[in-house]
Amino acid sequence: MEVRSDSNQGRSGDNKLPSPAAPKPRVQVWFVTVCSTILIWTCLVQLFAAGELWRTRIFTGQVSRFSAPVEPVPLPPPLPPARNYTSNGVLLVSCNGGLNQMRSAICDMVTVARLLNLTLVVPELDKTSFWADPSGFEDIFDVRHFIDSLRDEVRIFRRLPKRYSSKYGYKMFEMPPVSWSDENYYLKQVLPLFSKHKVVHFNRTDTRLANNGLSLPLQWLRCRVNFQGLKFTPQLEALGSKLVRILQQRGPFVALHLRYEMDMLAFSGCTHGCSEEEAEELKKMRYTYPWWREKEINSEERRAQGLCPLTPEEVALVLKALGFDKNTQIYIAAGEIYGSEHRLSVLREAFPRIVKKEMLLESSELQQFQNHSSQMAALDFMVSVASNTFIPTYDGNMAKVVEGHRRYLGFKKTILLDRKRLVELLDLHHNKTLTWDQFAVAVKEAHERRTGAPTHRRVISDKPKEEDYFYANPQECLCEGTNCHDLYGHRNNSSLTR
Repeated sequence: MEVRSDSNQGRSGDNKLPSPAAPKPRVQVWFVTVCSTILIWTCLVQLFAAGELWRTRIFTGQVSRFSAPVEPVPLPPPLPPARNYTSNGVLLVSCNGGLNQMRSAICDMVTVARLLNLTLVVPELDKTSFWADPSGFEDIFDVRHFIDSLRDEVRIFRRLPKRYSSKYGYKMFEMPPVSWSDENYYLKQVLPLFSKHKVVHFNRTDTRLANNGLSLPLQWLRCRVNFQGLKFTPQLEALGSKLVRILQQRGPFVALHLRYEMDMLAFSGCTHGCSEEEAEELKKMRYTYPWWREKEINSEERRAQGLCPLTPEEVALVLKALGFDKNTQIYIAAGEIYGSEHRLSVLREAFPRIVKKEMLLESSELQQFQNHSSQMAALDFMVSVASNTFIPTYDGNMAKVVEGHRRYLGFKKTILLDRKRLVELLDLHHNKTLTWDQFAVAVKEAHERRTGAPTHRRVISDKPKEEDYFYANPQECLCEGTNCHDLYGHRNNSSLTR
């Protein structure tokens, strides 16, 4: 009745104030209701949280008495702070060659990008060479780690920004840098190109940076990329670790990089020990690839110069002469051996404990890596680095890069075969000029100082192709915190560590 009365009065235009007993305005009622609701919910949340804490302490504590404690997951190491610099342009690189040639090139290109203050695009890998491997960078290397771990040195993009794509009409400047170039070449001849073109594409990257004469920070950066920035994908790392674990459970092992593969024999022209039909097949293959300039090759001359990989039969004799017995476990780090199993028969007879990755892993485990030669080579790389002794039969890119890794890990034993001397000794033994004992003594003497011990790189200023390769012996990175002169004074002590 009072409400109706007030309403009627309001409509009649009466200006009297409402009586003290009248209800509060609706805004005040709404405000009180909202505040009360918030207060009640806040109390409920606090009570619930306190109850959960009490329950966790009581009941979880009781359960933990009867179960093993859960170890906390370690946090990843913090990322280095990103380097703040004004980029002079974008560097796009296309690597050429096999896995380890491309690996070295990637290290060089990161270093060039740092020297010139450029932004680097994640390198493209070779998909058109003899191996025809379709693998991209992210199929072999951990691309996220690569970008993050080097962010304090170089800014790296996963892919080229769209505005520089040919799809948008951008015409990119392409060039192959001059081989074995120093800092002056890149600063004076390459850097000005970025002012004009903004994006430069290096379409070849093999050995485009000098072995020697670079500043120490640049040499250190090459090492950092090689030993820390380039990690294989988790899938490759897991399978490589499994291979190493299986081998180590069987005892010490030798990793033999038996580079007696069809591509090596064809392009080197080395046919010693091959039949006439095989020699002709290898020659035809060499002519099939127009980019291989050297077509007519004298095999015996090259062999006498020490420029051919040893045959499996020669390797068997050399290993026995070096003192390895038939109980030695040997892992063959190589692709398909030319001539398949019958060419391995003599080596296998001398060393019955020869194994390959295909013998140690299930076919299903290797299936995803089949027809991807670079990914298969990554597995061999990991096993070779971890082996007790590494013996390459040819000084190609894998042999050199593995050698450098083993030096970095404490000068692990690497027997660097003197092929020129071995060919002489093998022929003398074959024609019975040398007895077996004389042959064995001569082989051991030839390799006393070729075990991967500390030594200085050999420098030949006017012939960089003939001097020691930086990645085989990155001496600037091997004596941190040590007197380098003292370290390299003991050339025969392979037990020295970083």
